[in-house]
Amino acid sequence: MMFDALIVGGSFAGLSAALQLARARRRIVVVDAGQRRNRFVEASHGFLGQDGRSPGDIVAEAKAQLLAYPNVSWRDGLAAAARKQGEAFEVEVSGETLRARRLVLATGVVDELPAVEGLAERWGTTVFHCPYCHGYELEQGAIGVLASSALSMHHALMLPDWGPTTFFLNGAFEPDAEQANALAARGVAVEPVPIARITEAMTVELVDGRRLPLAGLFTATRTRMASPLAEQLDCEFEQGAAGPYLRRSMMETSVRGVFACGDAASPFGNVATAVGDGAMTGAAAHRSLISGL
Repeated sequence: MMFDALIVGGSFAGLSAALQLARARRRIVVVDAGQRRNRFVEASHGFLGQDGRSPGDIVAEAKAQLLAYPNVSWRDGLAAAARKQGEAFEVEVSGETLRARRLVLATGVVDELPAVEGLAERWGTTVFHCPYCHGYELEQGAIGVLASSALSMHHALMLPDWGPTTFFLNGAFEPDAEQANALAARGVAVEPVPIARITEAMTVELVDGRRLPLAGLFTATRTRMASPLAEQLDCEFEQGAAGPYLRRSMMETSVRGVFACGDAASPFGNVATAVGDGAMTGAAAHRSLISGL
């Protein structure tokens, strides 16, 4: 069977792209390995109409709505390999070869956290990345920002709107005079003493023995592609502040017929932006099918 489009990734961006193509009455298939980037959090925030709801429940309902369209197929499994064959694409999924005229990569990224004892275990519960997603729920309690690079200045200057903020440099960053003045103007306390570990719900223990209880801690992660498919297809990448992401023009990658959306194709992202990005990408893929380009 030749599908019109194959979408790799059944999370927010991929489902949104698939919905546009399904409603265009195209025959599509979605391949999903079930590894949402935000699977560690209990609730999603900042997504209109779904604020405070479990991200797993949002995805499950979206999947059910998508599969109500008779022209949609679904495969649970890992898309292990992809290649271009003439004007079509082939993707290997659990021993099955799927073929489609267009390919949409909504494969996401993997977060790599700073190497601090106790940090990874609290990711998504008291350690976060996006203040718009999780800052409000901290109820204006004490907030920490863990430096991972110069990008952390952005975090440190934002977070005082959600609570009194301490910027833990941890040997990863040293603000210059201008940056120090900007932090002071925002009321940010700068802590140069390195972190020994994180304990309890969120208590930062410094190497000098001090213990600083916090409502939550924010840090900027490094990211890498969650799937090798784009590299296998020789798609080009941009280098963002956090890591690489796919280069696009009108939602299409550097490889004709391969489209991309969501976190794999953006230097930043959250649920709301991923859904919008997926909708635009699905429409772009449909237009390319109409034109035959």
